Amino acid sequence: MEGFFNALSASLVLLLLMSVGYAMGALGWMGASEKKFISKYVVNIAVPCNCIVGLLNNLDRSILAQAGRMLLAVALGVTATLALALGLATLLRLPRERWGVFAAMAGLSNSLFIGIPVCTQLFGEVSVPYIMVYFLANTCFLQTAGLLLVEHAGTGQTSGTSLRGFFKNLLTKPPILAILASLPMLLLGLRLPEPLMRFAGYISDSVSPLALIYCGYIIFELGLKNVRLARGLPTMVLVRLCVSPLICLGLCHLFGVTGLARDVFLVESALPVPSQVTVMAGAFGADEQYAAAGACLSTFGSFLSIPVLMLVLG
Repeated sequence: MEGFFNALSASLVLLLLMSVGYAMGALGWMGASEKKFISKYVVNIAVPCNCIVGLLNNLDRSILAQAGRMLLAVALGVTATLALALGLATLLRLPRERWGVFAAMAGLSNSLFIGIPVCTQLFGEVSVPYIMVYFLANTCFLQTAGLLLVEHAGTGQTSGTSLRGFFKNLLTKPPILAILASLPMLLLGLRLPEPLMRFAGYISDSVSPLALIYCGYIIFELGLKNVRLARGLPTMVLVRLCVSPLICLGLCHLFGVTGLARDVFLVESALPVPSQVTVMAGAFGADEQYAAAGACLSTFGSFLSIPVLMLVLG
């Protein structure tokens, strides 16, 4: 029960932080320009610093040797969840403008803006290396399968992602570059000079509050009045918050992933819809309101499901 109450307390803290972003939007203190600034700062500066500090302080060669197996378990879990989501979208006979959006929402996790603050609240900074493993796999699928699914659902012109374009897009993301820069340092037993590590640590501490304030503003921007239980959304929430962690648990057991790594992967797999799905839906002419409703429902639902998951984990 201690884990359950800790998770409940952590969820309350996260909700309070999100409420700051919602309130700032309602009061007119935060708008599109502030939202853009927070997003760019968190993704391009704070999260890379978080990666460097988390990896260099909490990872060693013994854990690094297991990273390939962990990454494979996570990737197969996301693949299986996406495949299930595609099958359910077909069975539900969703219209084209919702079919791909449903699959992307059910199959992919908000491993960055929600994942980092949730996992660090529940497990501490020691969880950061495992968060990065999940983030790496989830981002690859979001930038390929997720993008193509939402494009297919839209009425706009599709961009047609090539293999070269995918790798160029992936390898120019600052968080991915920070991970790739940290791995050789770990293998060689190197660290950044102490002033740089302290600087990165201070910047890293800003990730969780700003990411949650951003999410709170997103909910304000989408509007609670748009949250309706349209066809398929209850199923999507069930898959995202309940079925996905069960799939992840089975693959962790199959690949021998245990302990903290398994617990972090389970929580990461049970997180809400990525905020990018709503943005993609609007950009490609898919059902943006459907995506917005799914994002809100899964976000609020996760603050109930995660304490239950922690109770199950013991």
